[in-house]
Amino acid sequence: MKKIILCLALFAGVLNISAQEEEQEEQKQGWTKEGNFALMFNQSAFNDEWTGGGTSNIAGNLLLNYNFNYLRDDITWDNKFILDYGLTKQRSDNFARKTSDRLEFNSIAGKQINESNWYYSLFLNFRTQITKGYKYSQDDVTGETIRTEYTNFLSPAYLQFGPGMLWKKSEDLYVNISPATGRMILVDSDFTSAPGYVDGDYFGIDAEKSARWELGASVSAYAKFSIIENVSMENLLNLYSNYFEDPQNVDIDYTMNMNMKINDYLSTNLIFQAIYDDNAVKGFQIREVFGLGFNYAF
Repeated sequence: MKKIILCLALFAGVLNISAQEEEQEEQKQGWTKEGNFALMFNQSAFNDEWTGGGTSNIAGNLLLNYNFNYLRDDITWDNKFILDYGLTKQRSDNFARKTSDRLEFNSIAGKQINESNWYYSLFLNFRTQITKGYKYSQDDVTGETIRTEYTNFLSPAYLQFGPGMLWKKSEDLYVNISPATGRMILVDSDFTSAPGYVDGDYFGIDAEKSARWELGASVSAYAKFSIIENVSMENLLNLYSNYFEDPQNVDIDYTMNMNMKINDYLSTNLIFQAIYDDNAVKGFQIREVFGLGFNYAF
């Protein structure tokens, strides 16, 4: 519960700042489309005579955001596609390792209630990863790094959908509440069919199964605003509680993407993500990426 209150309090502060900055102007009717592509690099190098310690490495991260939204009178429909993929390679490693791997699609449709900021809504969220993920260990005899496949494309994959109520100030500021959210978790059955597999060990899926169905409540929020000139922050928060199994263990997924523009083609990006899902790991998963790279808006 403390984790939920803290996340909501932090996001409430973000929403308050965003709401204060919103301009009261008539929104454009019909379709609006915008996207952003960023390619970031990080690199460190040390020669053999360097005595301070360190390992030469190179890392890259690709980030694609694309929004296509529709507005017509009292009907609104917001869609967001996110692709985030990164790799790092250290000189001492035989393998490149992933630093990020996220493929996500969000869609929320709403019908306005009496010219207010409230809408009847229907939402859909789908997320997975693109390539294989590995767990790394070390051979006790040779000391070599061993990697064991743990995840793959669509394993796991999460699909959520349901009706609800949407509070929307603009395309850059909204909160959706859905008390009847259906969720499916999909995996490759190869991971749940190994000898000795225990029900629920792999993302909550039972032995020899490839899917899990849940019903619960969800809250999703989005806020994008400018901090200062040429510095913008995008925030996404998703909360989910399963009614029929440990409803107090709320899944949390928060992502912050800060873009610091240098010119039309160069920018510095800071990405921070925190995930809590007790079906995957008993604790918070934290990811942070910071780098300078090529940026293109379209």
